[in-house]
Amino acid sequence: MLLMMIEKNMKIDEIIFCDTGMEFPDMYEHIRKVEKYIGRIITKLKSNDSFEYYMFIHEKKSGQIGYGWPDFRNRWCTQMLKKSVISKHLRSIEDEIIEYHGIALDEAHRAKKNKEKAIRYPLIEWGITETEALQYCYEKGFNWNGLYEKFDRVSCWCCPLKGLQELRNLYRYYPKYWKRLKRMDELAHNRFRLDYSFEEMEKRFSKEIYLEENQLTIWG
Repeated sequence: MLLMMIEKNMKIDEIIFCDTGMEFPDMYEHIRKVEKYIGRIITKLKSNDSFEYYMFIHEKKSGQIGYGWPDFRNRWCTQMLKKSVISKHLRSIEDEIIEYHGIALDEAHRAKKNKEKAIRYPLIEWGITETEALQYCYEKGFNWNGLYEKFDRVSCWCCPLKGLQELRNLYRYYPKYWKRLKRMDELAHNRFRLDYSFEEMEKRFSKEIYLEENQLTIWG
């Protein structure tokens, strides 16, 4: 979206990247690459408290210690590490603000849920799908070091909303993060997934990877 806006000579006063602290290293490299390409500095925002603080230490009003793993009903990570941080930054700006969010046409329903009139969605306005937006970036030389080839969404590496295929790729290509993920699950008051334990996932992934590397297919 940003590159398209620049090409269309749209006014952009500030570009914001909100760092959850749980991003893939490739994402930070991508941000540096974008800055160099556009010749501008991107504002990096970050919560004073970490993901792990909220997950394990923060005391809730109910008295419970730590939020535990986020899920579909309670995405506290998005609220605490992104929305609240960005809102605080924007409140410090006295001028009238128009926000531009990079939601693609495929997820126009997400934009409809937002009633804020001061938010625009250029990709939806231009009829650009996520696939088209990614292809545009690839043609400009931005590929996130292959992250989108391994994950449907380049979100936090520890996101429990990842599908099994994405988790398999995390296990396969990022063993350091997989090991850390297991340790976090041991400390959490809720489980990372309800359908599979880490032991079960590792057994399944190891078998699938072995069969894939030996060009075999699982039937049934």
